[in-house]
Amino acid sequence: MAQKKYLPGNTVMMILKLLEGQDMYGHQLIVALAKRSDDAFNIKTGILYPLLHNLENDGYVSSYRAEVDDGKERKYYQITTRGKEHLAKKWAEWLAYTESINAVMGMELHYAT
Repeated sequence: MAQKKYLPGNTVMMILKLLEGQDMYGHQLIVALAKRSDDAFNIKTGILYPLLHNLENDGYVSSYRAEVDDGKERKYYQITTRGKEHLAKKWAEWLAYTESINAVMGMELHYAT
């Protein structure tokens, strides 16, 4: 089980990665993150929405409203080109970091790109 203390520094990278696959609304992001991490990462709306707001202000995501089946609107988020560039940078940093730790620990892991 992943430790919650590791989540804050990596949440942006994980959210951008989810949005790289498809546009999502807030609750959908929360569910997808929990599911893909086998419930290791469960974030609350009070954390997610300020994060999405900051990502939008930084130009990493954009948002749009779309009507859903029951006639209500949802706010969807999509990754921007700038967001994809930021994700690639963060992913490269993460790989370098984990490879350095693995070297110290005497482990070699091979990552799929």
